[in-house]
Amino acid sequence: MDDATAFPHDLLAAERARRIAYQALAKGRPERTTTLRRRLLRLSAGVWFHPHWAARSSGVPAARVELRRRAHDDGRCAEGEA
Repeated sequence: MDDATAFPHDLLAAERARRIAYQALAKGRPERTTTLRRRLLRLSAGVWFHPHWAARSSGVPAARVELRRRAHDDGRCAEGEA
């Protein structure tokens, strides 16, 4: 894996958790909506302002897309959807 696609474990884990929280909210009328919204907001801010992005000199938008793709792919494998 090269530097352009190397993500810290905590950043990747936060993106996976953000995706799960978003999916839970996307379901029709979830229980604990306020709790899920707060969790999604906290996770989104943690991903967006993670120190990893400050350390990059360029290519941040493309790297954010790659992070989302990787978290999605990892989640599918974990769920057995490969």
